[in-house]
Amino acid sequence: MKKSFFVLALMTSLVFLSCSKKKTGLGDQLSRIKESGEIVIATEGDWAPWTFHNEKDELVGFDVEVAKKIADKLGVKAVFAETAWDGIFAGLDANRYDIAANGVEITEERSQKYDFSSPYGYIHTAIIVKNDNDTISSFEDLKGKISTNSLGSTYAILAESYGANNVTIDSFDQTLELVKHGRADATLNADVSFYDYMNVHPDAPFKVAALTEDASLVAIPFRKGADSASLMNAVNKAIDELRSDGSLSEISMRYFGKDICNK
Repeated sequence: MKKSFFVLALMTSLVFLSCSKKKTGLGDQLSRIKESGEIVIATEGDWAPWTFHNEKDELVGFDVEVAKKIADKLGVKAVFAETAWDGIFAGLDANRYDIAANGVEITEERSQKYDFSSPYGYIHTAIIVKNDNDTISSFEDLKGKISTNSLGSTYAILAESYGANNVTIDSFDQTLELVKHGRADATLNADVSFYDYMNVHPDAPFKVAALTEDASLVAIPFRKGADSASLMNAVNKAIDELRSDGSLSEISMRYFGKDICNK
C-alpha cells in the first residue's frame, strides 16, 4: 500500500513537472523560441534603409530582411517589435525581446554587457567629394581643406585631426549641398549612408575619395550568459550560410546599392 502510494505520488510529480515545463518554457533561450515557434526581434522601424515602413506601411529594410532570413534558418517566425533606440536594449534586458536587428555596431562598452553574433555588416568612414575633385584621395589630403560636418561629431573631429577646417552644418543632405556648390571640399560620413543616398539619387555628382581601413562591425546583440549561448551559435550558423549562398550580398545591394556584408 505504501509502495503504491509512493509510485502514485512520483507519477503525479512527474506530470506536474512536465506541465510546468510547458507552461513556464524551461530550457535555454533557443529551446523556448523553437517551442513557441517565434523569435521576437526589436527594431526601430524608422531608420531607412535599415528598418522602415514602405508606402504600403509594411515594415521593410536591410535588417528586417536579414532577420527574416535568420528566423527561417532557425525554423521559426520572425515577430518584430518596433521601439525607440533606447528601448531596444532596455527590452533585451527585461526579456521582452529575444534579439535586435537595427544596425547595431559592436562597441567596447556594449560588449561588456551583451554578446554579439558574427558581423553581417561592415561600416567604414568615407571622405565624400564632388566627382570631379581629384585633389583628395586620402585622409592626409584633408590638410588645409574645408570639410563640413555637424559640430562635435566624430566625423568633424576626425577631419580636424587630419588638419581640415570644419564648416558646421546640421544634416548629411546639407553637407552634400555645400560640397556640391563648392563651399566645402569634402564631408565625412558612414559609407553606408552615402551608398543609401546614391541609391536614391543615382545622378548626384559625388564620389567616395577614401575609406577608413578599419570598419565598424554590425551584429546581432544577445543577453550575456549560458541561456543565450545556443541561440547565438544558431544565429552565427545562419549568418554564415546566408553569406555563403549570397543572400546577404543580395539584400545589401537592394537596399544600399553596395555590398556591405563582406569586408
